[in-house]
Amino acid sequence: MAKSNRAKRGGAATALSAPVADAAPAPAPLTPVAGRIADPIPADLDRLIHERMRLGIVSALAVNDTLSFNELKDLMHTTDGNLSVHARKLEEAKYVTCTKSFEGRVPHTQYALTPLGRTALGRYLDHMEALIRATRER
Repeated sequence: MAKSNRAKRGGAATALSAPVADAAPAPAPLTPVAGRIADPIPADLDRLIHERMRLGIVSALAVNDTLSFNELKDLMHTTDGNLSVHARKLEEAKYVTCTKSFEGRVPHTQYALTPLGRTALGRYLDHMEALIRATRER
């Protein structure tokens, strides 16, 4: 009976590979937020910042000159390892700087947002604001 049902439906491979006749039209391009200079080419969503933990780190550093590793860990309610991995990705992208020193014999790590990181956060926020506005206008 399974064979006859599959034959009646045209088979799974045929159904999955058939072209969609009523495809949705392409979305309209995003418009800039009032008061901001628009990029000539619309930016793609910055996937590096879009991740929740990294967005939190960059946002916290945007409103503080520097934050220590422990301050960030407390703000983000996360573990040493999780913060370390996400902070390293931001550091590799040159969005944050990491300065390591010792206070006595205790290691002390400070993070700061770079100008590139501040620009990336601004572009990300502009993109999200445009998405929100486009969604509310529908």
